[in-house]
Amino acid sequence: MGGFFGIASKNDCMLDVFFGVDYHSHLGTRRGGLAAYDKEIGLQREIHNIENSPFRTKFENIFDEMKGTSAIGCISDSDPQPLLIRSSLGTYAICIVGRINNADELIEKYFAASGGHFDAMTGGRVNSTELVAALINQKSTFAEGIKFAQSSIEGTASILILRENGAIIAARDKVGRIPVLVGKGEDGYCVSFESFAYKKLGYDDERDLGPGEIVELTPEGITQLNPPGDELKICAFLWSYYGYPTSNYEGVNVEVMRYRNGKIMARNDMESGEAQDIDYVCGVPDSGTPHAIGYANERHIQFARPFIKYTPTWPRSFMPANQKERNKVAKMKQIPVHELIQDKNLLFVDDSIVRGTQLKETVEFLYENGAKAVHMRSACPPIMYGCKYLNFSSAKNEMELIARRVIVELEGEEGFNHTEEYSDFRTERGKSLRKAICDKFQFDSLDFQSLEGIIEAIGLEPCKLCTYCWNGKE
Repeated sequence: MGGFFGIASKNDCMLDVFFGVDYHSHLGTRRGGLAAYDKEIGLQREIHNIENSPFRTKFENIFDEMKGTSAIGCISDSDPQPLLIRSSLGTYAICIVGRINNADELIEKYFAASGGHFDAMTGGRVNSTELVAALINQKSTFAEGIKFAQSSIEGTASILILRENGAIIAARDKVGRIPVLVGKGEDGYCVSFESFAYKKLGYDDERDLGPGEIVELTPEGITQLNPPGDELKICAFLWSYYGYPTSNYEGVNVEVMRYRNGKIMARNDMESGEAQDIDYVCGVPDSGTPHAIGYANERHIQFARPFIKYTPTWPRSFMPANQKERNKVAKMKQIPVHELIQDKNLLFVDDSIVRGTQLKETVEFLYENGAKAVHMRSACPPIMYGCKYLNFSSAKNEMELIARRVIVELEGEEGFNHTEEYSDFRTERGKSLRKAICDKFQFDSLDFQSLEGIIEAIGLEPCKLCTYCWNGKE
């Protein structure tokens, strides 16, 4: 994924932008970057690798190196950014959040039309932010260029630009798969992926940008450069997993949605009579916890934390690149509370079950520490498709997804014609999927939240939500 933050202010804003960007660290683990505009210095930029150290520590000396009354920054799970670009539109800094699936095609078209070039990275790959800038620069205005870029891209691109006059241009992706929000403060305006990031800095909600909307921010006000479109397809997974608990998207709070989601899952279990005689309801930390609280409250079963994640020296962003080492680190984080595990019937709620690797090790860890039974609930439906719009649940091969692997084991590739049945616990195929995963992971029972249930918990109209990873529908 990734996230961005920016401020256009009457006064120096580097401290606020530093904290605003840092508040997006849960969205990415690869690169962090800042760009600033100062009247005397002009545009400045700094990028650091944050794979083995969090954003805050890499940028703690930034106030000695950069200053500005306008600034933007990003946390990126992909290419280094923001980039500084000099073009016919002027000099500007740019960062994006999203995914470009037709990059090679766009690059070849650019070469054919302009005879230009790109700065190549290892393996000849082109930085996706530079590609977006090249598309924008083909038009005579930023607004026209952004619209051209977004219409050309197969995937998603929300864009943040810092101009050489200090103005900030913000553009939400054309169907609003990810949020872009504007806040208002005493000295100017800010733009953010996460709403809580600017509220902590003393800004108030101004408004959400609509799908495809483009605005320009200055300390004095907001100018709309392109009106919002009619079609909204915001990612439903924001609420289930990668959105921060204190954030609101389209007016719906993440933490509150997760309580509702857990309540709905509990209601389903009570109706079906599943998972009786549970000693404790537990959440797989961290994002599974609020779903579990909602579940426990509805069933009037005590909530507990049978193991705690040790994070002081192993924050989320500090993870090795090697999968084997990542699994080892994940296991080392888990510190058991034996009194809450030994001879207990436990029901865990996780935010999702994607590949299942770490979850399998978690269940083994619980049994090793004396659990009598482990029941598992997923707070969202089975993930059947790798996301092609954002960098969440993307996979080099969709067979990495546990649901798809099990379907092939049960029925071969013919089973992919029946993914809707496999998602539904009421069908024979749905029951077979759950039993097969139970057997693999030694769960005593397993169920997934239904698509209808998670939509109910979010509370938006189904047509306004992107649910592609669950049902393959665009």
